[in-house]
Amino acid sequence: MKIRRDYTRMALERRQSRTPLFDALRNYVKEGVMSFHVPGHKHGKGLPEFTRFVGRNVMNIDLTIMPDLDSIYKPHGAIKSAQDLAAEAFDADYAHFLSNGTTAGVQCMLFTTLGPGDKFIVPRNAHKSVISAMILTGAEPVYIQPYVDDYLGIAMALTADEVRQAVRQHPEAKAIFVINTTFYGMAPELERIVEIAQDYEIPVLVDEAHGAHLKFHPSLPMSAMEAGADMAALSTHKLLGSMTQSSLLLTRGDLVDHDYTKTTLNLTQTTSPSYPLMASLDVARKQMFFRGQEMLTQTINLSNWARYEINNNVPGLYVYGNDMVGQPGCYEYDPTKLCVNVRALGISGFEMERLLRQGFHIQVDLSDLYNVLAVVTMADTKETVRYLVHALTEIARKYQVQDVREKPIELPPLPAIAYLPREAFYAETKRVPIEQARGKIVAEMLMAYPPGIPLICPGEILTQDIIDHVRMLKEADAQIYGTEDPNAEYIKIIR
Repeated sequence: MKIRRDYTRMALERRQSRTPLFDALRNYVKEGVMSFHVPGHKHGKGLPEFTRFVGRNVMNIDLTIMPDLDSIYKPHGAIKSAQDLAAEAFDADYAHFLSNGTTAGVQCMLFTTLGPGDKFIVPRNAHKSVISAMILTGAEPVYIQPYVDDYLGIAMALTADEVRQAVRQHPEAKAIFVINTTFYGMAPELERIVEIAQDYEIPVLVDEAHGAHLKFHPSLPMSAMEAGADMAALSTHKLLGSMTQSSLLLTRGDLVDHDYTKTTLNLTQTTSPSYPLMASLDVARKQMFFRGQEMLTQTINLSNWARYEINNNVPGLYVYGNDMVGQPGCYEYDPTKLCVNVRALGISGFEMERLLRQGFHIQVDLSDLYNVLAVVTMADTKETVRYLVHALTEIARKYQVQDVREKPIELPPLPAIAYLPREAFYAETKRVPIEQARGKIVAEMLMAYPPGIPLICPGEILTQDIIDHVRMLKEADAQIYGTEDPNAEYIKIIR
């Protein structure tokens, strides 16, 4: 039996050592093909200034659909082979390359499982792409308001009990949407949620934009496919090293029709995909299969070192870790996310982000009223992480530490839903100052981006609490998005 297992492993490694799409692109360049096809820059010759900066090789593989390079619309050659290898590496039945970003994957998951008027269970701290997908599909959300940590001021992940209660109240729901992990690294009770969904024979759709790396290290939370979820959209560009806007859509099991999934994906997927992006997916998959655990071990160790140094040697700053596990909405957490809480310094996360950028040339991934989020990846070293800790230390020294433990944070309550998002989006509207829209049904979103979690969605009734919260965010210089008015001073309401 051991010989057979070893042989199976060797065969798996031989397959996973291949990069069929990347190889096809390199072969095309090696052949010296004379291009009479788009794109018009023709290997960079038509855009010399840009080519000199980014390099000839990138421009050489910026190509279009042709027989030896395959078509993302109906893959059967190099792209299909690369996707099959990705499915194998991520424990899925099928994998789809996305060059529209994970937004395309989220939209596809809703298109595949929901129709107009269908209900689905979804956490309120879902990304704006979910709201966009509701507008496109006409689906009806059944929101769960996750627990909000009253010190950090952030919404946590879903719990199994929250999902069970929601499904009992809405047994007609056609899907359960889960975030694994949240923007801040909190993981839900995914296995238990999948078990609940299986009892009702409804699919589990997972936004794994911040969890593409989970499959490749035992110290990280369980990935969607490992937990038995039916569909997952992964931002491989965020943490696996592929290029920005390259993502994966994974599917498994019998509750999702694979052919129909591809049909719905083609509704929004571009027919002119970026081959450099897709090739980076091919190579990133190979790297993670062979070196993922090794590289992530170093990443986790660096993160944990930074967490220890900040919590023990930098007064006024706090980075959560194992102390959060077991709290409501934190079944597990991703240690590569360094969420630095700055409340005790008496400044906002927005201010800390500016100080890091202007004083130390460090750019964090996210800031909010109370935190900055620094993401440590496989590209980081002892030197980069030490410099981050040094910068935080130098900034913290300039502030008097305050005791804020007795000042719990409260976020605005969920607004009431009057219209479905699709109905509100297409309704007759007018634009009014936000301050005059209290009690009105809005037709667009309001959110701080990042993280892109809406404070209010189309079809909901704007409350004074939300207006006050938006005002507070603006006073802290947060960037408010979602409204047609670029300054978010006006909002569209239903007439």
